[in-house]
Parts: sequence; C-alpha cells; structure tokens
Amino acid sequence: MDPQADGNAPAPIEKVSIIVSKGSLEGVYPALIMANGARMEGIEANLFFTFFGLDAINRAKHEHVKVATVGNPGLHLATWAGGIPGVSSLVTHKLAEEMEKLDIPPIPEFVEMIAESGAGLYACKASVDLFGLTTDDFVDEVTEVITVGEFYGLAAGGQIIFT
Repeated sequence: MDPQADGNAPAPIEKVSIIVSKGSLEGVYPALIMANGARMEGIEANLFFTFFGLDAINRAKHEHVKVATVGNPGLHLATWAGGIPGVSSLVTHKLAEEMEKLDIPPIPEFVEMIAESGAGLYACKASVDLFGLTTDDFVDEVTEVITVGEFYGLAAGGQIIFT
C-alpha cells in the first residue's frame, strides 16, 4: 500500500551520516556529492572518513586521489588495461576534465565547500591509529578525530549511508 495514499507521507530526512571508506575518486566523490546535496536541502550532514577514505582529508594525499582502474567493472576496457602504468592517471585526468565541465570542484575545494556549509567532517580514530596518522596530517576542515561509538552518537536519529 502506498503510504501517501492514506495521508501518511514518510517523514522527511533531517540528518545523514555518510561513511567514506574508499580512497579512490569514485569512492570519495559520491560521498561529497551526497553531503553537498544534503546541505543544499537543509539536511544536517556528517562525513566519517575511515580506512583509505582518509586520503580525501589527508593533506599529503587529497590532491592526488585517482580512479581505481584495476578491478573496477564500471570502466570496461580500462579494467583490462588498468594494471598498465599510467592508465589510472589517464582515466583520472579524463574524468577530472568531464567533472570540471559540470562544475564539480576538485576534492580539496569540495571538502572546504562542504565544511563551510556546516557539515561535520570526522576522521575515524581506529584508522588514524592504524595508519600512524595525527590530526596534523589532516586538512583544517576536519572537525575532529572520533571513535566509531562517537560517530554513532552523531548519527543517532538520522540515516547512515556507506559509500
């Protein structure tokens, strides 16, 4: 039965918490686009960067995130050739050109824009410890390094999205 047919429309989403676990371009951008869209709709948004997703907020790596060509079934021919040196850089460059045409900013600029919109950006403490990182390794927009339990506290009452 359609919930709207009897006047019981679903409640609007008021909060999303997005987990970013992949350090590839196609792993990071969906999370940034979803967080940006949420903020544009007035929805509270928090991003939780864990494992290789930390690359998106790591000062030394956030400008160098590439498309994962090896084992990426969506790239078809590039998957076959993905192990050849330079293919990942070439595919990343072409994708970046196409995104620029659509006015999609590069990761560092996008992260800054999302933080300025009021979204929270958090690094996973377990992953930070695992990789021997410190808060100095992250861009200034990172709100704080938190535990998974603290993330669940932030996410309470909202939707959790895993990218």
